[in-house]
Amino acid sequence: MNTRAKRFTVSHREGAKFSRRGLRGYFEYRDLGIARATRGKVVAHVIRARPGKAPHGEWHRHDCDVQFVYVLRGWVDFEYEGVGKVRMRAGSCFYQPPNIRHRELRHSRDLEMLEVVAPAGFGTFDAAPPVGKPARRRARPRARA
Repeated sequence: MNTRAKRFTVSHREGAKFSRRGLRGYFEYRDLGIARATRGKVVAHVIRARPGKAPHGEWHRHDCDVQFVYVLRGWVDFEYEGVGKVRMRAGSCFYQPPNIRHRELRHSRDLEMLEVVAPAGFGTFDAAPPVGKPARRRARPRARA
């Protein structure tokens, strides 16, 4: 049985709508139609900061197979279990391993990111802060050739 998605989809920026319904109340989400096209195998959306809303900074994890984010505009500070604090800027792409504990600390007012997660119906769970000494240095994104 062929379970590959066969639906073509396109989403243009012109006329696109953002929704306040999503994982975090301090973001707005623009669904790109990928979850429907892939029959739930993958979700992709553009996330942008909501004016006047700040992240809560609580530790959590995502039960998924793959999650990566590309920062389109602005910057965002995260803290990751075993890594420490990381600032992502426009042009940064980061992969979060499944179930890694993390939290968002702050972001710029103009933050906009593209996020891709598989499966589309991934779970998000509260997590206790990591035990032990937090990393002291701020990790920087690595350049790849």
